Amino acid sequence: MLRGLRGRFAAVSLTVLVAAGTLGACGGDDDGKSAADAPLRLGYFPNITHATALVGVEKGIFAKHLGTAPKTATFNAGPAAVEALFSGAIDATFVGPNPSINAWSKSHGKAVHIISGAASGGVSLVVKPGIKGPKDLRGKKIATPQLGNTQDVAVRYWLKQNGLTANKDGSGDVKIVPQENAQTLQTYAQGEIDGAWVPEPYASRLILENKAVKLVDEKSLWPNGKFVITNLIVSQSYEKKHPDQVKKLIQGVVEATDYINQNKADAEKVSNDALAKLSGKPLKQNVLDAAFKEIDFTTDPVASSLVTGAQHAEEIGLLEKTDLAGIYNLKTLNDVLKASGKAQVSDK
Repeated sequence: MLRGLRGRFAAVSLTVLVAAGTLGACGGDDDGKSAADAPLRLGYFPNITHATALVGVEKGIFAKHLGTAPKTATFNAGPAAVEALFSGAIDATFVGPNPSINAWSKSHGKAVHIISGAASGGVSLVVKPGIKGPKDLRGKKIATPQLGNTQDVAVRYWLKQNGLTANKDGSGDVKIVPQENAQTLQTYAQGEIDGAWVPEPYASRLILENKAVKLVDEKSLWPNGKFVITNLIVSQSYEKKHPDQVKKLIQGVVEATDYINQNKADAEKVSNDALAKLSGKPLKQNVLDAAFKEIDFTTDPVASSLVTGAQHAEEIGLLEKTDLAGIYNLKTLNDVLKASGKAQVSDK
């Protein structure tokens, strides 16, 4: 799953991270060292749905609060980021809800906590012109970022709700093709896939650059159009040893979120500059504008949608029955929000 990222995105070698990923090995916390000696190691994706991270890093907001710039690593999808967290290669990461749930489930609630929301919305199923509804997808190939990631669960569940099968081994009425988002742009253009359930900016790129059409805006599937697409998780080991740094990171997240919502034009530019550094090419302005319009940047984790997402993953066989009680630790976030005169958020 990591082929296209190797050598392309700066930061940590994902090959090493995944190979080292063992459950319970959430070490590497460097006890006793200052923030300058052992900066927080932060993961995120080169996606517009992770603009909180892009802006927080590029504007120096995280560095201001943490006392030094975090060491960063970028990932194509959540499962790889979770492996890095398990291995102790990173301390915290922006990630989607389903990988967060899987991390909680696999570690029996011992490895991670969700400590903040970051974004809601910004995901669509885009397809070739002529595909008008679910029945037209029979025999087609649909891409997702990675097996078991948030979009992968979403499309498989949606297909099941519409009477179609999409099995993990690639069999069924619809063949799901997990692949890196950048690769999806190529395979769609080459006619190797018929569509993709992907986050921004990839949905807008497929539409504006490759003449795909939007079949499903995932917002339409959720109450009030709200569902978590990105939240922030932290290693429980790091959280226990460095609560001060976790608080400072959250302060940075709150400030970065405010900056995005109050300075949309600059936030777009900063995010695009960051993506250009990571991928070697900036987004076109029309893609950037379209992507930002689809996303609500918020520290609210929209917890109810995570619980529903877990139920969906269980129903399609990608998650064992899981008790999610305790997956959130929002106390520090709510303390920061209260101190700033902002409304607190719920873990329900």
